Amino acid sequence: MTDPGKLTLGPLLFHWPAEKQRDFYFRVADEADVDCVYLGEAVCSKREPFFAPYIDTVAARLAAAGKQVVRSTLAMMILDREVATVRALAESGALIEANDVASLREMSGRPHVIGPYINVFNEGAHDFLVDGGAVRIVLPVEITASGVRVLAGRAVETELLVFGRQPLSVAMRCYHARAHGLSKDACQFVCGLDPDGLPADTIDGHALLTVNGTQTLSNGYLVLLQDLTALRGMGVTHFRLSPQDIDMVAVAGIHRSVLDGSCAVAEAAADLRGLTGETPWQNGFLHGREGLAWVDSALVPA
Repeated sequence: MTDPGKLTLGPLLFHWPAEKQRDFYFRVADEADVDCVYLGEAVCSKREPFFAPYIDTVAARLAAAGKQVVRSTLAMMILDREVATVRALAESGALIEANDVASLREMSGRPHVIGPYINVFNEGAHDFLVDGGAVRIVLPVEITASGVRVLAGRAVETELLVFGRQPLSVAMRCYHARAHGLSKDACQFVCGLDPDGLPADTIDGHALLTVNGTQTLSNGYLVLLQDLTALRGMGVTHFRLSPQDIDMVAVAGIHRSVLDGSCAVAEAAADLRGLTGETPWQNGFLHGREGLAWVDSALVPA
């Protein structure tokens, strides 16, 4: 029987209360039909101390439930202590997701995952990272189907985001703090006020982006339900769900049913729409369009 692919849960990008995060991951461990969970802060190191008292307990519970645990790292490292944190994780023997090229030196020669914030758009970049020890590469959200066809299944595992707000950029400045008239150093952690991000509209009122601390995300959810079968045929081995402030256990179940072929895409899409509400769906990048576009047709299987 052909392997339908693995389902993964990417790192939480938003600043939820520590107890909410703990309970979220406990439920994922007990109920979510996912194969791998990424744990750790990818956006702002100032948030890390809040969840630190729980992260080892959460990791142990996820592992006991049979889920692979990967420790995610920052998409932008600017401080010595941030580099030191990555170094300590690498030396601990944990499987790590590298999200900044600055972390690659600490992982050289050790098995690791390349996250979506490190741009891999061609064979040269792909093979260079594999030579450095990468065992899985998460392709950038901006990649097109033609790029996936070239890179997926090329010597190592290939992962692709298939649900959730699309991470577009991360910056030195904190837009969330600025929106509240605060500085980055005295942000008061106002990003925690928006558990699914802060909408950023154009001056004429059109929804465009979502602000999450120093990170910019899409205003809508990436939804690739209709393309899962084609992507699997291209060689994608792991399908990533990005945690949003909705029922992610149900989201995982919907995607699993499509991967396994136990539910028709149209039925699964209707169920997913019931969870996502008015948030727009987007899939433009994969189809060679602008990222916020919605293309209502599936990719042709390879």
